[in-house]
Amino acid sequence: MKTLILSLALMTSMATSLHDFSVRSIDGTAVDLSTYKGNVVLIVNVASFCGHTKQYAPLEKLYRTYKDKGLVILGFPANDFGAQEPGTDEEIKTFCTTKYDVTFPMFSKVVVKGSSKAPLFEFLTSGGGNPSLAGEIDWNFEKFLVGKDGALVARFGSRVDPSSSDVISAIESALGK
Repeated sequence: MKTLILSLALMTSMATSLHDFSVRSIDGTAVDLSTYKGNVVLIVNVASFCGHTKQYAPLEKLYRTYKDKGLVILGFPANDFGAQEPGTDEEIKTFCTTKYDVTFPMFSKVVVKGSSKAPLFEFLTSGGGNPSLAGEIDWNFEKFLVGKDGALVARFGSRVDPSSSDVISAIESALGK
């Protein structure tokens, strides 16, 4: 166990971009995030039973509007805040597709805070190459915008609606670079 923790810590400290990580899809397959090189990526920690769960609808709308221009949205379920994501990956997938018609990529449930934090979220909360964006996640539906080069370019709190002008402006700016 110590070796695994040390390996994860080393991997996180050596990571210089989003593209250095591999994660599991909600269906259990390994996904190398380097497949998103050249895309702008919006990463969101999601939950099915949260006051912000309704953000799935504007996230899906953003995805459908900008995916052909190079935007990818990645949803990472997490049960770290108020136990608002208690379901299995299969239950989460069913909820997202039937209630919100989610078509953007969803991933296996992860831990986004504390000592067991997933390496990807360790990278993101450390600023992802931009120390001014470092800080712990406060709640579900925190949004991390990653540029085409894999570095974090913007971050939006849970209460920021994905369809807000700030989010859209940041996405359009990142797509234009």
